[in-house]
Amino acid sequence: MTLPAVASAQQMVIFVRHAERADGGPAAGTMTGAPADPLLSPAGQARATRLAAMLADSGIRAIFATEFHRTQDTGKPLAAKLGIEVQSIPANDATGLVAKVRASNPKDVVLIIGHSNTVPAAIKALGGPTITMRDDEYDAIYVLNPVTGACTLVRY
Repeated sequence: MTLPAVASAQQMVIFVRHAERADGGPAAGTMTGAPADPLLSPAGQARATRLAAMLADSGIRAIFATEFHRTQDTGKPLAAKLGIEVQSIPANDATGLVAKVRASNPKDVVLIIGHSNTVPAAIKALGGPTITMRDDEYDAIYVLNPVTGACTLVRY
């Protein structure tokens, strides 16, 4: 008997959007004069630190974040706590992200840090439900079980 491909998927995939941006604006490049790659604001840095404290004992073995400062910096406090590196992934390639996660961490708990448009795409690409995120939504943690497709929303 051959099991479906999802049976070898990660135990759990945790998704978050990057923490608050220093420019406080909409998606990069959509506002005249907006920095293409803003850093985290002080509130965003504090949120990243809280996220690290919350997820430190969750069994995460890998952290993936898009190539932008705000996503990388959201993951750095947790990566430092766990003694791992934040792995960079292209923001516009949900299919490539899924392939990389499945190939490099096939049975692990992983964290994916993205954007209001890339987190929903990645959840869907891993077999989860269709979700939407507001541009001002920084406080949601989505927990996906790729085997069942069950997705839970946790606010922090």
